[in-house]
Amino acid sequence: MSGVKEHHKPHPHPRVRVGQRLGKYKIRRRLARGGFGDVYEAYDTIEGITVAVKIPLGVSEQTLADFRREIQITARLNHPNILPLKNADIYEGVLVVSYPLGERTLDERLTRRISLTHILDYTEQMLAGLAHAHENSIVHCDVKPDNLILFADGTLRLGDFGIAKFGLRTIQGSNSGTLGYIAPEQAMGRPSPRSDVFSAGLVLVRMLTGTVPDWPFDWPPPGYDRLRRQSPSLVAFVRRALNVDARERFEDASDMLEAFVRVKPVALRYANGRGRRATARR
Repeated sequence: MSGVKEHHKPHPHPRVRVGQRLGKYKIRRRLARGGFGDVYEAYDTIEGITVAVKIPLGVSEQTLADFRREIQITARLNHPNILPLKNADIYEGVLVVSYPLGERTLDERLTRRISLTHILDYTEQMLAGLAHAHENSIVHCDVKPDNLILFADGTLRLGDFGIAKFGLRTIQGSNSGTLGYIAPEQAMGRPSPRSDVFSAGLVLVRMLTGTVPDWPFDWPPPGYDRLRRQSPSLVAFVRRALNVDARERFEDASDMLEAFVRVKPVALRYANGRGRRATARR
């Protein structure tokens, strides 16, 4: 990253290899690479289960501080729709953080067609987990399909709190996030719970239309022809979440979830009615 002083640059860990043993974990394969570290599938030889382990890309003081912050933030949260921390320890000088292993990310799931029922179910679970974070004064700052993990029982869990901000004083001046899912004010260093609302709205639009709106986020967004096939109440819900003026959005994910719970059954009835009308015209 430009502007980083030389003595703050991370020194890489010795290469983590498939088949390597780190404490009780036997590394099987790399699943993903993020801004803070690699995620691997590993076998817990004591518990006898497969888990996801996250390992920093380097060992600078800043990298380890970022990981400690993620560990501490995640440990504060206890909700069915937040990816829980299983363990964090140092093996052979390598910090290893383990989490339950899901089947796939929402991003991977979106390579195939997804029904409205599943879209609405995933959205409700996403907002429930995000609302719990906001209720604990935590702004995630990186809500995106890659960070939403799907499990075999249909549960969706929000993960990767690596750049989450705790408390209003700590989020000032941060412009971290993922290009494509970041709110305008967050890009300018002013994130808030309303920024997570915007990102969650973009995830919903991606599920409904297959596309992600981009700056300057004009209305109607790309894919609007597909979006307007939904109930007017769902379209209005999306439009409020994606308002460029943060003051006009939902106040936080709790406010957004409360509105969504009202919109969801209306959207399903509208879709079912549209389906019956289409069948009757054949």
